[in-house]
Amino acid sequence: MPIIRGLLNPRSVRWKTIVLVTLACAAMALTVGVLVHGSTLKRSMYEGAARATESLNRAIDDAGNSGAVPPLAAPGDLPDPLLRQVRLHGEGTFYEDQRDHPSFWAAKTRGGKLYAIKADMTPDLLTRQALDRHMWKYSLVTLAVVVPMTALATELPTRRLRRVARTARRITAGDLDARTRMGNRGGDEVTEISATVDAMADSLRDRIAREQRFTADVAHELRTPLMGLVTSVGLLPEGETTDMVRDRVRVLRDLVEDLLEISRLDAGAEHAQPREVDLAGLVEESVARTGLTARVSAVGAPAVETDPRRLDRIVANLVVNAHRHGSGPVEIAVSGPTITVRDHGPGFPADLLAHGPQRFRTGTAERGRGHGLGLTIASGQAQVIGADLHFTNHPGDGGAVAVVRLRASGSAPVRWSEAGADADAVGPGARGTDTRP
Repeated sequence: MPIIRGLLNPRSVRWKTIVLVTLACAAMALTVGVLVHGSTLKRSMYEGAARATESLNRAIDDAGNSGAVPPLAAPGDLPDPLLRQVRLHGEGTFYEDQRDHPSFWAAKTRGGKLYAIKADMTPDLLTRQALDRHMWKYSLVTLAVVVPMTALATELPTRRLRRVARTARRITAGDLDARTRMGNRGGDEVTEISATVDAMADSLRDRIAREQRFTADVAHELRTPLMGLVTSVGLLPEGETTDMVRDRVRVLRDLVEDLLEISRLDAGAEHAQPREVDLAGLVEESVARTGLTARVSAVGAPAVETDPRRLDRIVANLVVNAHRHGSGPVEIAVSGPTITVRDHGPGFPADLLAHGPQRFRTGTAERGRGHGLGLTIASGQAQVIGADLHFTNHPGDGGAVAVVRLRASGSAPVRWSEAGADADAVGPGARGTDTRP
């Protein structure tokens, strides 16, 4: 599911935000911990030196006043750094770090005698260690609270972003009525993006609607003078020039008819009239009406519930397209409810495979010239009858492959046949208007 994939995607905005907040909290905790630890250690050293010095002075004074044993020391009893301080300044302090039992030395000379005392710093060490543990503990507790809260806080904006992405995908797939419908809630960047996507969809729908109206209007306006032209051509005397004019008029008539058909498909005015047909027999008849040669093979071809006129239009356009823009032999395989049309030419261009057929897009030069309407009509008619039409290239020795998948409603025996006819016998189901983009 898209939501689960979004949650598990380590590159999503959600996880980047969580990682950023986690790193920020960790850096802050580390900085505060280092500062507090350093400050506590510095204060402990200061207080330890003062306490050791005070203890040494008190012990010397008590010995002079009450006759107690003075804290005398030999030079060899003192740490070397402390002994050097005493020799230079007459007194000094030194912290002796002995892991579990640290101590603070204080020493001074008075009346030619060396006095020294060592104060235990273990309580200070334990206090600092406890403070460090508490800081680490509560830093982890803070992260354990902040990270889930961050995940929850990012859920709403990421959900809104996913909604915008889903809407954009629907628009890309052709649903021009898809909208995010977020309104002006939030007033943040996500709202701005959603409003932009909605405005883009409105603009795209309007432009496509204008294009469809223009195509339909042009086709309708051309139809009347074209019929007059067809009638006039029929009155011309026979000859080579007349044949050329008739051929061009026929091409122009077919182009106008294709434009009208596309306009009806775009407007949703086409509706299927399904009935049960023998799929293999229908394909053979469609190929025969094109006046072109193609090898038709059928294995287990069932009876299908479909509109035979529209399916004939699809098959005829695919066959004409394969002959015009591919290379022979053209092969048609009927397997179950699937029709596969293959040629042995250079194959479909990458743009068609990625985005599907587009009107007036002829694609690569090696695929020939044309109007790019045949495959567009085939795709539109496939949608009307509820069939799937896919375009691909043969992975082996190349060639364009078009696959039509229908819904089966029965079964039929295995049939093999070769279909073909004279090239001049081009029927109405195979108007030459296609160009493989």
